Amino acid sequence: MKFRNDPAQIRGSIAPLITPFHSDGTVDHASLSDLVEFQLSNGTHAISFGGSTGEPGAQTLAERAEAIRTVATAVGDRVPFLPGTGSAELDDTLDLTAVARDAGADAVLVITPYYAQPTQLGLYNWYATVAREFPDLPIVIYNVPSRTAVDIAPGTVARLYREFDNIVGIKETTKDFSHFSRVLHACGPDLLMWSGIELLCLPLLALGGVGFISAVANLAPAAVAQMYEAWDTGDYAKARDLHYRLHPLADLLFIETNPAPLKWALAQQGRIESGFVRPPLVPLTDDGKVEAEKLLAAGAELLPPGDSRGM
Repeated sequence: MKFRNDPAQIRGSIAPLITPFHSDGTVDHASLSDLVEFQLSNGTHAISFGGSTGEPGAQTLAERAEAIRTVATAVGDRVPFLPGTGSAELDDTLDLTAVARDAGADAVLVITPYYAQPTQLGLYNWYATVAREFPDLPIVIYNVPSRTAVDIAPGTVARLYREFDNIVGIKETTKDFSHFSRVLHACGPDLLMWSGIELLCLPLLALGGVGFISAVANLAPAAVAQMYEAWDTGDYAKARDLHYRLHPLADLLFIETNPAPLKWALAQQGRIESGFVRPPLVPLTDDGKVEAEKLLAAGAELLPPGDSRGM
């Protein structure tokens, strides 16, 4: 909670960790802690956990709570910690947000409630309830319509941002780049915005974004962090160069449903015990592995030394 009073420090490359499982499907807490160390040793600026890449919908509330505590302990206030605490059920969202607050999270990432397809008023009421319940905890809206089947409108974000001091920003995971611009225009330049779309991470910075929560950081944390740092210091040519060189690794994530390809790659590198994903996801198929091998080879120069193949 070192950064809780100044959420503007939550910027740069924020790595959204996977949830590693043992081959029997139980959560691998030792590997989870190791992944935090791997990220921080490679220059990642902050840690997130429990977003889409972490398979939260396939875990019990107790499992998610225990994993948040594991990550919070591993991070140890060295960098900001931004866990995902949202669900499709309001009481579960409030309970998990309380867990994150007590574990020392600097802010929480609350996904729009999925499946129910609420109206904009429903979304406003949802976030207003969370904000009122935790007035001293920074709240970040998590908009990912491809996963939730609902898109929070710029006007709704602006209303929440104006009315609640602890609603500080939004993670935008939509390929509609005009939506990024409209949200920032409606809210003003002090809104904190992070991109969750890999190939829009760098472009968002030009609009006034403060960073990105990119799953590619699980594979190439140093390169993703350096892309932000290059932009931040005005070395735009280097930032663009890294953006394009990261393309193969970004493509790898979506050969099949994320995080199955990512977990396969991390298992190949020996960073996690198993590429296990929980149902309804399935492990990377044989055809997917062939394509993943090609993309790993294409992006090998950006992988940590000694781990380009891991075999």
